[in-house]
Amino acid sequence: MRAGPWRITLVTNPDDCTLHCLMCDGHSDLARLARPRAGPPRRMDLGLPRRILDERHGSCLGEVIPSTMGEPLLWPDLDGFLDLCAERGVKVNLTTNGTFPGRGAAGWAERLCPVSSDVKISWNGATARTAESIMRGLDFGAALANARAFFSVRDRLAARGAWRCRVSFQVTAMEANVAELPGMVRLAASLGVDRVKVNHVQVHFGELEAQSLRRAPEAVRRWNEAVRASRAAAEEARRPDGSRVALQNLVELSPEGEPAPRGPCPFVGREAWVTVDGRFAPCPAPGAARGRLGDFGSLPERTLGEIWESRPFRDLVAGWPDHPVCRECTLRRPGGA
Repeated sequence: MRAGPWRITLVTNPDDCTLHCLMCDGHSDLARLARPRAGPPRRMDLGLPRRILDERHGSCLGEVIPSTMGEPLLWPDLDGFLDLCAERGVKVNLTTNGTFPGRGAAGWAERLCPVSSDVKISWNGATARTAESIMRGLDFGAALANARAFFSVRDRLAARGAWRCRVSFQVTAMEANVAELPGMVRLAASLGVDRVKVNHVQVHFGELEAQSLRRAPEAVRRWNEAVRASRAAAEEARRPDGSRVALQNLVELSPEGEPAPRGPCPFVGREAWVTVDGRFAPCPAPGAARGRLGDFGSLPERTLGEIWESRPFRDLVAGWPDHPVCRECTLRRPGGA
């Protein structure tokens, strides 16, 4: 196989969403105040994903992600994109906020499950009060009903011998919900969720600093307690088939509040990001899309293979541990994650 990323994320429609989550870098009230946007919503034309997938044919590419910013189910070209991935033998890895606009949860399950490796549902509370305070505009009761409907279709298709895609809860851990992390694990188990993936909140705005669980020893203590309780919950509360919910990134931090020993970057040199205007980014860190790791070129002007083998990108792959942005990155995965 030709060298290249095993997974590509395409920022297809970052300006389309049904919610205004507290921590969102694009749709929160803080984001809209800090970076007001004018003009029509930015949306990627399907021609760009088609050119990328055609050029990557015969490489190690296995998955493509449509838009981790905004709600990808609102992208007008999503149906064409799903067909394109199916034709090329590439799985889709999709994150939704759980509102399932348009087709509804059951309709989207019918469409997504046969072509997806993983469908991640953003989930940020075990109670309506917490979840709705973080994911502003969410109806927690409707989100639960949607999840049940989605799993029902996924399991029915799998029972018929069809492909069974993984379904995950994607959680942003912060002061507002850290006490409910064990409850989210138990809820996930009861629903039949395969995995609970937890990321620490990224402090995009100064107002989010108070939500960071890395900021002080007391905050770290609350995180560590939640990690231990979540692991215990995963052992005790099993999925309907008796299996254990997989946990990702639930790793204790140093009690003194020092950063945990950082493991390797899971992204640079392994995955690729393409912004809505076609620029290449080497990882999902917000600074990467804004050029803080370098300017590597644009996909409408160069192929991904050319960028992947270019000197600036190979230098980053070789030297990222010494890059100041990478040294402070919270997305690096500590041992045991």
